[in-house]
Amino acid sequence: MPRFAQMLAEGMAARGHTVAVWAPEAVFSRLPAPGALRKWLGYLDQYAAFPAQVRRRLRACPPDTLFVFTDHALGPWVPLVAGRPHAVHCHDFLAQRSALGEIPENPTGWTGRRYQALIRRGYAQGRNFISVSRSTEADLRRFLPTPPVRSEVVYNGLNQNFTPQDPVTARARLVRQTGLPLANGYLLHVGGNQWYKNRQGVLALYNAWRARSARAWPLLFVGQAPDAALAAAHAAGPYRADVYFLAHADDELVRLAYAGAQAFLFPSLAEGFGWPIAEAMASGCPVVTTAEAPMTEVAGTAGFLVPRRPIADGPAAAWAAEAARTVEQVAALAPPVRAEAVAAGLANARRFEAARSLDRIEIIYQDIVRSPVSI
Repeated sequence: MPRFAQMLAEGMAARGHTVAVWAPEAVFSRLPAPGALRKWLGYLDQYAAFPAQVRRRLRACPPDTLFVFTDHALGPWVPLVAGRPHAVHCHDFLAQRSALGEIPENPTGWTGRRYQALIRRGYAQGRNFISVSRSTEADLRRFLPTPPVRSEVVYNGLNQNFTPQDPVTARARLVRQTGLPLANGYLLHVGGNQWYKNRQGVLALYNAWRARSARAWPLLFVGQAPDAALAAAHAAGPYRADVYFLAHADDELVRLAYAGAQAFLFPSLAEGFGWPIAEAMASGCPVVTTAEAPMTEVAGTAGFLVPRRPIADGPAAAWAAEAARTVEQVAALAPPVRAEAVAAGLANARRFEAARSLDRIEIIYQDIVRSPVSI
């Protein structure tokens, strides 16, 4: 979200708009207190001090000021400006769906359910929404008590310069910077430990692929260090010596990883959008992803699709074996066919150029300010 907010702020400023970013400031949480109490002092900053600050600042804002919420999770503050021009960006409703028991892979406790209900009551007072995918917009419409005045879909724009590089050169640079044995090719996953990223599924898929393939490319995880469950699965895996974790990689390293990979594995269980699909394609890397929205929205016709991984162990093992056939299909592409797949991915990724997304968002912002019915 910080990157998205920065992209919006810088993009609108570059288009000639005056931009100010408002966020809760540390007031109560600055007070000396034990760790557990500091958490609650932080809540006071968010839900007591910040609303008071907003109400004071509103007096100085002209009527044509547009108030932008960079995520619907900021819903508790939407009522503060519900009677003024505003727009609420929606990225994913996975936490909302989990709180309602719709996602068995991610059960939510009592306090989490109450917090998500608070968020929902807040954004439900919004009138103008911009979703990052049609899948996210469909969830939004289910959760709103009444239809919104305006609901638009604008796909995310890539917030880095992802471009194809010579794979051999990219791998050589990656080897120099990491010391990992990746010069002969590798499979890649980029993501964190969130349940929906399905990192254990990525590992199971890799193991199943190695068991059937004559190729011995390693698997590179880029993102957070593995959590306990993934670390245990890795330690017990038959190909653990060929699985590497690269934590806290900088932007340049991520770009090199995409450009040098033989294939990008992204079998997510759910997403709001799926940035890495577009990032990998823009870098010239073929993508294997889940055959469900919004992954299919982002991949278009350029991705190689696998089913969603089941929860139960038995069906999950069968899933890994089936999905491994798709990975081998990509791995075995003849050079001319691979070049066609890369070209299709590059063409698809152009849909997600940052300038195009920001231009569309600017038009929506201006329409909201001009239209009284949107207030």
